[in-house]
Amino acid sequence: MLGIPFITQAQDRTAYDKGLYAAKGDTLPYRILFPLQFNPTEKYPVVIILHGAGERGKDNNAQLTYGADLFLRPDIRQQYRAIVIFPQCPAESFWSNVDIEHNDVTGKNKFLFKTDDSAPTKAMAALLGFTDELLKKPYIDKKQVYIGGLSMGGMGTLEMLGRKPNLFAAAIAICGGDNSLNVPKYAKKVPLWVFHGGKDPIVPADHSEVVVAALKAEGANPKFSLYPNVGHDSWNNAFAEVGLLPWLFSNKK
Repeated sequence: MLGIPFITQAQDRTAYDKGLYAAKGDTLPYRILFPLQFNPTEKYPVVIILHGAGERGKDNNAQLTYGADLFLRPDIRQQYRAIVIFPQCPAESFWSNVDIEHNDVTGKNKFLFKTDDSAPTKAMAALLGFTDELLKKPYIDKKQVYIGGLSMGGMGTLEMLGRKPNLFAAAIAICGGDNSLNVPKYAKKVPLWVFHGGKDPIVPADHSEVVVAALKAEGANPKFSLYPNVGHDSWNNAFAEVGLLPWLFSNKK
């Protein structure tokens, strides 16, 4: 079910503080939104949102283009007192370990996802390290760690589930994909809501359909929203789902 558009007016994204994770020569810029009346002696859910390929870089700003305004809405901030983090993937890297083939005849892309026992990309390695550091903070509720992403970030989300299947309480994957061989690692461990546009010309919807089929084959019961007449920007539909955040935060380890 779709509600009113989640962006009703321009939001002040400066509420997201700037941070930089650095380790072993790798750096990962990120923006972080703390709850209102944040108290470091309390524990809070944490939501990690992974952006798409178009928002890569090092400006520590572009990754807020999609989704960030949802968590800035006053009603959302009051109802869900969570820490929300948007890391930024370097321009030369990719969240997911995938080869991309472009068909010049059809104009479509084909994504060849590798298995999670392969080495992570530079960006994924940094994200894994950053996540480990984050979990050391005393104010993180480890029973409520969530992840989601769109396009490249949807792919990165599913790869994170395969690499850390015991960590996340729930996840959302928007117009992403994964190697079906990775799915058994997280199928019954992480509740998942998958979204895709049926007319997506960038990441074909069958990449999500394969993941959903593999989840069901493992006995999981994923939520799947396929928007028949939507293209690649299915994140607009996903973030406007009135049930999205109630569902996400209802899941706990």
